[in-house]
Amino acid sequence: MPVFPEYETFDGLGLAALIRQGEIGAEEVLEAAIERIEARDPKVNAVVHRLYDKARREIERGLGDGPFAGVPFLLKDLYSFCQGAPLGNGSHLFDGYTAEFDDESTQRYRRAGLVILGKTSTSEFGLSVTTETAAHGPTRNPWDPTRTTGGSSGGAAAAVAAGMLPLAQASDGGGSIRIPASCCGLFGLKPSRARNPDGEGWAGLSVRHAITRSVRDSAALLDATHGLAGLSPVTAPPPERPFLEEVGADPGRLRIALAAPEPDGVVLDPACRAAVEEAAELAEEMGHDVEAAAPDLDYQAMGQAMMTLVESHMAEALAPGAALLPRPATPELVQRTTWAMAERGRRHSAADYIRAVLTFQRIGQSLARFFTRYDVLLTPTLAKPPVSLGTIDAEIGDLDAFYEAIWAFIPYTQMYNMSGQPAASLPLHWTPEGLPAGVQIGTRAGGEATLIRLASQFEETRPWFGRRPEITNMSRF
Repeated sequence: MPVFPEYETFDGLGLAALIRQGEIGAEEVLEAAIERIEARDPKVNAVVHRLYDKARREIERGLGDGPFAGVPFLLKDLYSFCQGAPLGNGSHLFDGYTAEFDDESTQRYRRAGLVILGKTSTSEFGLSVTTETAAHGPTRNPWDPTRTTGGSSGGAAAAVAAGMLPLAQASDGGGSIRIPASCCGLFGLKPSRARNPDGEGWAGLSVRHAITRSVRDSAALLDATHGLAGLSPVTAPPPERPFLEEVGADPGRLRIALAAPEPDGVVLDPACRAAVEEAAELAEEMGHDVEAAAPDLDYQAMGQAMMTLVESHMAEALAPGAALLPRPATPELVQRTTWAMAERGRRHSAADYIRAVLTFQRIGQSLARFFTRYDVLLTPTLAKPPVSLGTIDAEIGDLDAFYEAIWAFIPYTQMYNMSGQPAASLPLHWTPEGLPAGVQIGTRAGGEATLIRLASQFEETRPWFGRRPEITNMSRF
């Protein structure tokens, strides 16, 4: 008989309430999570570092009164520093590296009461939109083990979708929260730039948050973590009230723009088109005004700018003497596309980088103008349902072919990283084959409250919490 069989029927706040009311002990909740990881992770390969004894000692020391006191939590193994825990970044380059401190995000998770019991798989340095690495092998989608979980937060999504725990840390520099949320049938919110700490990666394009099963867990976690630390020169607009209070709040009659463009080289899968069209119909039924409209974006320039920025940053990250490198980088220690990106990055000029930054600014300005006319932009999250493992191959010798495979999969997510505006993927559709296909909602900078209100309205109207893959069937535990 499994420990605490009802464990998966609660979200994070639900588990915390049970613990706070004395209906169950934090120790039992932790053991329920561990039991599920050990039973299911061999099928999906999501948890790459286990910190069980560390988590048990954490509970013994006392949990405090945070909103998630006693709730199990997994960190993404991408530049997430947890004192005494491995930090691998999905790469053999970091084999054996151990963090010497807790970063600000980890400290805030602990203050919220979350119990860190491991770290999840990521694509190498977060560079791919699927989680398949030489260091750990492929992470498999709980809905279909032959399919990708997305990336780079693929391990986080797989762990939550497989019922190991209700929420897990994720980060998003080009879609890496929303992509795996869409692939695994979960809620994934990318907050505004500078909303959370430790989000300076890729010149500010990257931001940390989580993948969750419920909207309210995402909102409550954002309450616990938001606000920059130290002397950061960039801040997000302060919320008018706690984000958790936006869950279930009336969003009003929103002006929603429906767009499903097909940029050059992209063919939108019929299932993804159906997902966004159904969401638009549902939004109208909920009382919102929906019309076809799209921002004026140069997708080709956007893609080129993204490549220039990422390649330039990889050249710096793998350069001799670079900060955090535990050993000199060599081609044998990283995947082929990682090395190719760094090599190409070394050839970029300062002018190339400035042109990329100016492109980001133009994207942001275009979206800002668009959101003076509309409250929300509704698009597919991805151009395809989760693709087969191996479709996007980080060991391919042709870097341009690698980029083309990525672009054909994720044309709709990167614009919000460039603009700094918040966006979320909602699990509102499944294909006839049983694969999730998310829809994306985005809004103006600092507008997380709008997204949370609308997302919770969708969640109430078309609940998704109880929809689970077969791997979570307790009779097969």
